[in-house]
Amino acid sequence: MGTMPSNLPADTMRPPTRRRLMFWVALLYFSEGLPLGLFFDLFPVHMRQAGVGTAEIGLLSLLGLAWTVKFLWAPLVDAWRGHRLWMAAANAGMACVLAALAWQPEALSAGASWPWVLLAAFTVLSATNDIATDGYTIELLRKDQYGVANGLRIGFYRVGMLAAGGMLVAAGWLGTPGQPAWGAAYGLGAVLMLLNGAMVLMAPAQPPRPPRVAGAAADEWSALKGQPLWLLALGLVLAGLLWPVLGPVGKAAGWAPVMAVSGTWWFKGAVPVGLMMLGASLMVVAARHPRAQALAEGPVFGAWVGLLARPGMLAVLAFILLFKLGDAAMGFMVKPFWVDAGFTPAQIGLVSVNVGLGLSIAGGLAGGWYVDRAGLFKGLWVLGLAQALSNLAYAWAAWQVPHTEPGMQVSAYYQGVVYAASALESFTGGLGTGAFLAFLMGITGKQRATTEYAILSSIFAFSRAVAGWAGGLGVEQMGYGAFFLLTFFLSFPAYMLLPAVRRMLDGGPPR
Repeated sequence: MGTMPSNLPADTMRPPTRRRLMFWVALLYFSEGLPLGLFFDLFPVHMRQAGVGTAEIGLLSLLGLAWTVKFLWAPLVDAWRGHRLWMAAANAGMACVLAALAWQPEALSAGASWPWVLLAAFTVLSATNDIATDGYTIELLRKDQYGVANGLRIGFYRVGMLAAGGMLVAAGWLGTPGQPAWGAAYGLGAVLMLLNGAMVLMAPAQPPRPPRVAGAAADEWSALKGQPLWLLALGLVLAGLLWPVLGPVGKAAGWAPVMAVSGTWWFKGAVPVGLMMLGASLMVVAARHPRAQALAEGPVFGAWVGLLARPGMLAVLAFILLFKLGDAAMGFMVKPFWVDAGFTPAQIGLVSVNVGLGLSIAGGLAGGWYVDRAGLFKGLWVLGLAQALSNLAYAWAAWQVPHTEPGMQVSAYYQGVVYAASALESFTGGLGTGAFLAFLMGITGKQRATTEYAILSSIFAFSRAVAGWAGGLGVEQMGYGAFFLLTFFLSFPAYMLLPAVRRMLDGGPPR
């Protein structure tokens, strides 16, 4: 057995202990979850309290398409390595965005365009941080560490998301009853982002891996010229991913044909999903063609070839798209529901921090423990059912709790109903995500972990972005209660694809 070269960094030569490694897993996923918490909690509550409509808040989720198309620049992160530097730089950039919003928080509701540009930059930086964090973690972890690590990932990812609740509390405490201190909340977020970036630089170095084949990128593009099916397939996938932007852009530009059909179900859902599935089908055909091996070592399409050449992968991609559809459809409208029910930012933040924090950690750890003992397949369908229960709880809460004008007191009973729904959502959300993340990690190969995981998680982000966009329109048309009930039933189409998932899992781990 050979010895490791002596010129490698000291922390690379001595792999981190399990305890130390799990500390960094927890910290890194707190750092990954915090931007999403700001995006899904702080921004919508601020905008809603400032009088922005639910449909416009739903449009905010379209900026989350950065998480959907992050696979486009994941090969760059993978090729340049230095994942710790990528994470630190992304955190510093997001801190700058929050500092700008702290300087002029009223611009988010004043119709100015520059805050939307900053929010778009925020999501791109957050997606880059996700790429580097996921690839870094998968490279460091062994498969027998996935259960505990995923429990910590889920728990501390949600701790990061729920830390945004602490900023809501700060906005309420530091402001007046009718005028929360949003600038102070964004300033606290900026400081926390800077601290995250500084801490990340102290994480263990990435393990060494074999160098890439010299000239692989040039060879890949040369081979691609003879296989145009790949470019057509990728174009269709991108068209499907970016389709939701067409409606708002067409409306803003006054394009009559787009405005006439932008509200139809087939325009909002069937067309983008159809484009994605057609593109994925063509990619599967291209990946299984004998000539695809010429792309196998390439930095961009090599990951696609490795993933899509596996048997049953198309059905598995559809499963990834659908597994958390119901959860994603409800998620973006939960905080506007709290606002419309009469809750103050301080109340929303306090419950999220004090109750949701502990329950989300408990759910993540319980989900990781269950997956370790019951296996991935059983964990997916059992814990997937559990996560759907929170949708029913919020539907019941929406029917119980009336619309309350700002400044009016919410009764103790109604507070209890909403808090109970929130508690159930925090715990069961951790359960379902535990199995889902373990599944994604289990079908990702370590040689191209950064790019492969970015591809798979982008598919999940697509369903979240489209569902969030449709959620604002759904609430306007149906009301909170009926829409939350509908999202419960959206949780089940993925179950028809579980046989394909089982075959993928039974086929053994990727190399």
